[in-house]
Amino acid sequence: MIETRPKNTHERALLIGLEKQGVSKWDLQDSLEELAELANSAGAEVVDTVTQKLQKPTAPYYIGKGKAEAIKDSFQDREVTSVIFDDELSPAQGRNLENLLARKVLDRTQLILDIFAQRARSREGRLQIELAQLQYLLPRLTRMWDHLSRQTGGIGTRGPGETQLEVDRRRVQERIARLERELEAVRKTRAVQRQGRKRHQWPVAAVVGYTNAGKSTLLNLLTGAAVVAENRLFATLDPTTRSFVLPNKQRVLLTDTVGFLRKLPHTLIESFKATLEEVGEADLLIHIVDLSHPRVDDQMEAVEGVIKELNAFGKQTVIVFNKLDNLANRELAETYTKRFPGSVAISARTGEGVNNLVQALQDALSAWRLRSRFRIPASESALIAEIHRVGHVLELHYEGEGALIVAHVPPELAQKLDRYAEQG
Repeated sequence: MIETRPKNTHERALLIGLEKQGVSKWDLQDSLEELAELANSAGAEVVDTVTQKLQKPTAPYYIGKGKAEAIKDSFQDREVTSVIFDDELSPAQGRNLENLLARKVLDRTQLILDIFAQRARSREGRLQIELAQLQYLLPRLTRMWDHLSRQTGGIGTRGPGETQLEVDRRRVQERIARLERELEAVRKTRAVQRQGRKRHQWPVAAVVGYTNAGKSTLLNLLTGAAVVAENRLFATLDPTTRSFVLPNKQRVLLTDTVGFLRKLPHTLIESFKATLEEVGEADLLIHIVDLSHPRVDDQMEAVEGVIKELNAFGKQTVIVFNKLDNLANRELAETYTKRFPGSVAISARTGEGVNNLVQALQDALSAWRLRSRFRIPASESALIAEIHRVGHVLELHYEGEGALIVAHVPPELAQKLDRYAEQG
C-alpha cells in the first residue's frame, strides 16, 4: 500500500480552504500556511491558494459549485496537477471534485498519510502507515471504480457473483484485520520491554511537541543519538529511546515521539497507538515548544489536545521553550518562562540553556527516587486510576475494602495522597 513518489515527478498543487462560520480569517490563513508546509514537505510546489467564505461546506463539492468551476477554468495557465483541500473530504465530495476538475484531488489527511509513507523506515512504522491508509481508503473505494463489472461465475459459483468493488472491499478488510493483529503483537512486545524498564526502576520521559519543534535535535544533543533532525514537518516518524544519566547519577530513558499537528487525523492516532502509547506510559512528559513560531499558543494547545486524547493528561510535565537562537526579541522567552513556572528556554541547535533543562529534569524526577506506600479505600477508584495514569506503580495488593499501592508519584499527586500515606 505504501508508495514512494518518483524523484523526477514534479507536482504543482493548488490549495483550497474554507472560511466557515466560527473560523476567523487569521485562523484559516495560519492553517493554510501549515498546509503549504505539508505540501512542500511531500514534494509538491504550491502554485496558489484559494479561499471561499461559506457558513458550512456544501455536500456535493465542499466548496460552491460555481467556485469549483472557476478553479477548473484557471488550471490551464498554471499547469496545476493536484488540488489539496485543508479539511477532510467525504467520499462523495472527493469523487465529485475529481470528476469536475479532472485533476488529482487530495485532502489534508491524504497529504499527511503520503508524507508518513515517505518517511517511515521501521517495519512498525510501515505497518502503522499502511493501516491508516487502508482505513482511509475503505469508504472511498468507489472512487477507484467507475463501473461495477460483474465477475463471471463458474461451477459452484452460479448467480450474479461479486462486483469487483465488493471483492476489493473484502480484501481491504482482510488486510486491515491482518495489520491490526500484527500491530497488536508489536504492542505486546512494547509492553514486555516496558516491564523490563520498570524492573530497573528507571523513569521514562517522553519528548512530545508540535511537529518541527526540535524534539529530535534535543534528543541528539542530550544523548548523542543519531536521529534525523531536519527543518521540515515530520522529518522523523519512528520512535527512538535512549538512555541519559543526570548529574545526580539517576538514569532516565528519553523517548522521541512523532510530532503532533492541528487537525491530526483520527485514523493516524488510532494507527499509531502502538507508538503513541509510549506517551501514556511515560513517567514524565517533556513538552518542547517552538517559541519562535508566530502561533506558539495554538501549537501548545494542539499538543495538549492530543495528549488528552491519548489519556496522558495530568502527567508531570516540563515545558521547554526551544529555538532561542531564532528569537529577535529575547524578552519573549522571559515572558513565557514566567507564565509557565518550572519551564526553561533553550536552543537545542546551539546548546544554549541546556544546563538549565538538565537541572529542571533532575528536580522534576527527584520524587521518582522515593518509594511511597498508600492504602486507598475501594471507594476512591478514580484516585487509584490516577496513580496508574500519572505515577509509576511498583506493587499493588487488594486487601479487604481497599488497595495497598507502592509507587513513585510526582509531588502534586503525593500531596493529594498524603492522607492515605503509610510509613515503611
